Amino acid sequence: MLHVKPENAPMCEAALIEQVKSGDQSAYKTLYELHIKRVYGLCLRLLADEAHAQDAAQEVFVQVWYKIAQFDGRSQFSTWLYSVASNVAISYVRKHKSWLNKVISFEQSGMDEQSAQSCKGLNGLDKLIIRLPERARMVFVLYAIEGYRHEEIAKQLGMAVGSSKSQYHRARQLLQEWYEYE
Repeated sequence: MLHVKPENAPMCEAALIEQVKSGDQSAYKTLYELHIKRVYGLCLRLLADEAHAQDAAQEVFVQVWYKIAQFDGRSQFSTWLYSVASNVAISYVRKHKSWLNKVISFEQSGMDEQSAQSCKGLNGLDKLIIRLPERARMVFVLYAIEGYRHEEIAKQLGMAVGSSKSQYHRARQLLQEWYEYE
């Protein structure tokens, strides 16, 4: 396993990425191990379902294997990777729900409180986030955690910019209420 000091991480990661681009599977495994927890966490926050988050996280790394040549190094690898992860998770939601189910579940909550509490490895805020309604949760995660702008979120999720802002505000209100209650 590759152990690096944080100040050397970007340089070592760049070398690792070049090895992956040349087809080195052990370098790919190391890259996977460096990032799987955060990718899984992002997928879980977006999908609010452990099994779906595991599937989506694996799909992210399948995509990374096939698309690594597209990574040009102009941004940090983690930025590119989490963008891939966000896109895969959002696509996962679209693929795995029928149109009718999307309409019916627009206001549906994410995970129930008991299921959220049983999720391993999540802190208190994450356990509240995965309880948010789907759209509010996705907007909150993309805006507050991943740093996307509302214009980008609106485009990704197929909604108006005002709707993105409204969903973010709604998520913040719910999180604040739940946090004060606990």
